[in-house]
Amino acid sequence: MADHHDDEDLELALKMSMQSNPPEPKRSKPIEETGSGSGESPEAKTRRLQRELMAAAAEKRMMSFPPPAQPKPRPLASSPVTTVAKEMGSGDGGGLELSPEESNQLFTMLFGNEVSRSILAQWTNQGIRFSPDPETTIGLVQHEGGPCGVLAALQAFVLKYLLYFPDDIGKDSPSLGLRTSKNHCVASDSFSSVPEEVKTRALVRSMCEILFMCGNNKRAVVASFLDSDDLNTNQKDEVMAAGLPIESASDLHKILRFETFTTQSTALNKIEGTIAAFQSRMGALLFLISALLSRGLDTVQNDRDDPNLPLVTAPFGHASQEIVNLLLCGEAVPNVFDGRMDLGGGMFLKGIPKNVEVGFLTLLESLNFCKVGQNLKSPKWPIWVVGSESHYTVLFALDPSVQEENELELRESQIRRAFDARDQSGGGGFISVEAFQQVVQETNIRLPTEKMNEICAMGFIVWSELWQVMLELDRNLGGIKDSSGMMGKKVFDVYHFNGIAKSDINGGGQAMAVEGGTVPMQRPRLTKLNVSVPPKWTPEEYMTSSSEKDSEVNQPKPPQHAPLVDCIRTRWSRATCSWAGDPPSIV
Repeated sequence: MADHHDDEDLELALKMSMQSNPPEPKRSKPIEETGSGSGESPEAKTRRLQRELMAAAAEKRMMSFPPPAQPKPRPLASSPVTTVAKEMGSGDGGGLELSPEESNQLFTMLFGNEVSRSILAQWTNQGIRFSPDPETTIGLVQHEGGPCGVLAALQAFVLKYLLYFPDDIGKDSPSLGLRTSKNHCVASDSFSSVPEEVKTRALVRSMCEILFMCGNNKRAVVASFLDSDDLNTNQKDEVMAAGLPIESASDLHKILRFETFTTQSTALNKIEGTIAAFQSRMGALLFLISALLSRGLDTVQNDRDDPNLPLVTAPFGHASQEIVNLLLCGEAVPNVFDGRMDLGGGMFLKGIPKNVEVGFLTLLESLNFCKVGQNLKSPKWPIWVVGSESHYTVLFALDPSVQEENELELRESQIRRAFDARDQSGGGGFISVEAFQQVVQETNIRLPTEKMNEICAMGFIVWSELWQVMLELDRNLGGIKDSSGMMGKKVFDVYHFNGIAKSDINGGGQAMAVEGGTVPMQRPRLTKLNVSVPPKWTPEEYMTSSSEKDSEVNQPKPPQHAPLVDCIRTRWSRATCSWAGDPPSIV
């Protein structure tokens, strides 16, 4: 019984020693108040003295340490992350904690209800790091399959800053971007000369831009691991060197924290201060989680056509198109066409809502599985994420003028805009004779009387017939007939980067010595392609016209071919490409 009282007193003393605002320590009453007087037994006196010593020690401990900081409030389980996240300043470590329900929603949204360990291994073993290879030093290297969609989208934004906004990331990279006029910048290909600190600043700015874009330019949520003060030495080593294991929503709940920022300066400071976490083996997943939280978990689900499917696709763990679109346009829509597709009955499919900074091309379009809209196909900067059936890579040009329309294309666009403005058929592609007269006057087309009567004979004018007339009408009469067949031809260079390690098949690269010989060095690949685009004689939908079939210029034989060329042709139809060394790989 005495031992039981001793244990209770010890427990009480320890509890009091841990309180931030402790009450007065419990003490035994003075002997004269207890009424026991000198009749107190030696055993009782010993227990009393022990209690007083423990209470005094507890009091001394409380006085020698300042009260611990009050824990930061975390969202209530019933509140969405987007409504409870608050500005946290420049980021002082720690952050908010997801509720168990939110952690489960996030984990299930990413991986579904059942996920293999191999997929989890892919996504928890991929950091955001630049290639150590001198020839590909501006590229993010990929070690695991799966997170390539996250890395490729981030890579595209990093290239935007390195190539076209060198002033925004410091004065240490003047050789990579040369601004020739106020709105024109031509970059050089001195990729190996970029200092590490410049690449890091480009990475930090890219991450910040993407996160704010996901947050409707109002906020950015930066996810992180537990603050280093909350981890013991072994745990810190595990985070930085090997990554914390995540096999369930409860694992995610234990280690994940987040902070919300409403100004870019504070977000930049936070990302820069925690860049080592994003470079760790869980960096790609951590950045994706930051983007999802910036958008808001419920909003992400509303973006999707089928929110029941996981964002990481089975069975190989690839990033879905929704992930790539989230990082390119700020919305997790599943399609690549422009705007919405109305299916009737109040049902519609969601596509890309606006023009984007960096774009997207896909091999699937060349196989007629989808149609990429102009919002992704013609981005503000000539940088594209390239999708294949199983991998994402990046295509980019150093000169923005590769996207400018040539003389023929400008004339076509002018006539087509005037035609479409008077097309009352709901996109049927025809207008009335009266409307056609207005088009002729507005676009300065001077048709011979015989040709005018012929085209108006049916009482309405179809675009395809008008376009054929324009192809046969001399340029001095407002047409686009070009007897040389060279009007509008383009020749330019593009670069293709594949971040996953590949071998150099045809030599030209370094070899690695192994027992019994040498093998090609495994490293990312950067390939320079020369692109030649013949004149655009007819719109894409009328490529099979007789005038094209009869023209050798319109059907050039490609000097070299690879699946990437098919992707390039979805942007520049009938383009031919050539390169030195190994063919570019999009897998």
